[in-house]
Amino acid sequence: MATDTPLLDNTNNNSSSVVENEEEKPLKIVHKFGVESKKIWKIAGPAILTALSQFSLGALTSTFLGHVGELQLAAFSVENSVIAGFAFGFLLGMGSALETLCGQAFGAGHIRMMGVYMQRSWIILLTAALLMSPFYIWATPLLKLVGQTDEVAEAAGTLARWMIPQLFAYALNFPIQKFLQAQRKVLVMLWISASALVFHVIISWLLIFKLGWGLAGAAISLNTSWWLIIIAQLMYIFITKSDGAWNGFSMLAFADLFNFVKLSLASAVMLCLEFWYLMILVVITGHLKNPLVPLDSISICMTINGWDIMIALGFNAAISVRVSNELGAGDFKAAKFSVIVVSLTSIFIGVVAMIIVLSTRDFFPQLFTSSDAVAEETTKLAVLLGFTVLLNSLQPVLSGVAVGAGWQSLVAYINLGCYYIVGVPAGILLGITFGFGAEGIWSGLIGGIAMQTIILIIVTSVTNWKKEADEAESRVKKWGGANAYEN
Repeated sequence: MATDTPLLDNTNNNSSSVVENEEEKPLKIVHKFGVESKKIWKIAGPAILTALSQFSLGALTSTFLGHVGELQLAAFSVENSVIAGFAFGFLLGMGSALETLCGQAFGAGHIRMMGVYMQRSWIILLTAALLMSPFYIWATPLLKLVGQTDEVAEAAGTLARWMIPQLFAYALNFPIQKFLQAQRKVLVMLWISASALVFHVIISWLLIFKLGWGLAGAAISLNTSWWLIIIAQLMYIFITKSDGAWNGFSMLAFADLFNFVKLSLASAVMLCLEFWYLMILVVITGHLKNPLVPLDSISICMTINGWDIMIALGFNAAISVRVSNELGAGDFKAAKFSVIVVSLTSIFIGVVAMIIVLSTRDFFPQLFTSSDAVAEETTKLAVLLGFTVLLNSLQPVLSGVAVGAGWQSLVAYINLGCYYIVGVPAGILLGITFGFGAEGIWSGLIGGIAMQTIILIIVTSVTNWKKEADEAESRVKKWGGANAYEN
């Protein structure tokens, strides 16, 4: 009997420890979720505010022009969405190659190569900007070619020529942003962008309203504000050396440019197919009868949607940094858990944004226009806007995962199929063939976004993260990280 008692006690102890472990498991997951969420928000919070500040440069200009006249608002909407949107999407896409390389190099501890990567990206993006300049110079005939009315095309084309300095600002800005984001220096970007936004509000009010310069004043204020951001960021990098990531200009920037261009183009195609998608909404709407009011209402909705996308892009930047850093460091489990945390957080924010849009649909249009017809049309489109902001809360995050892991080519094919083989034809069919107007066009495009989001969820769910970590290590070696230190 004496020997039975300890055995009985052991059984009780084992069973009680199992119960305790089962009770502690959810607590550990909650704690782990909180720790990862804190890491994400440290990057995402400033990144969101930075993106909102930079997007608001154009959005506030649109708001100012909306109170000047319908033609001015329509012209700015077309130039900003079609011409500048084309350049923005392409250059941001090419710059996102740097997000993969700098993030994984930082995670692997190859800090010095980050400055070289940025210089390579500058060379490629400035060349691309030069090649895209003709789109700005001959914007008027191009816009007429895709169906814009003569009145809108003339005004938007004139504005496009004035906005060429912004094109080259984009080419410098995106590599700088990816360089700083990979090092988690997002607060620097926030302070610079927020200061530029304050300056932009003042100068826009002065030039557009006080002096009555209209579209010309809008062009001057936007160009000036963007170049202030570039100059301030460069001064920070050159003065501080960015903790060793910047070691001055190097001839290494010209090495292996061909392979760098290939990765940049894959990134550009992936993101361009996303950015140009909603731009097509503006182009197709221009084919409707009496398109001025629908174009203005679409412009207002795109401004609201743009602000929401900037929140998602903050999480896009955060998850891209977290995934690329963790894969570069070889910790595939941390990368996978980070994806789960960001996805759940983004969905929650998307639901909140949808509720806000739907509950204020009778009021927010008046903030952007003095036209009753435009406000009424905008209210009709608000339901579609609500669904769009919900989908756009998660979709850019999944794209950020793709960039952090280096899946740009795969996602480019997914975007091509969902957006341009399904979404665009559906939008044309509903909006023009069946006569549902702007609401029909937008409904078709939402179908493409929903399909793409579902496919990206499936791809992310079945990913072998251990394999992704091994590929990240190979990628860092391939792009010269190890060799740079040996030399």
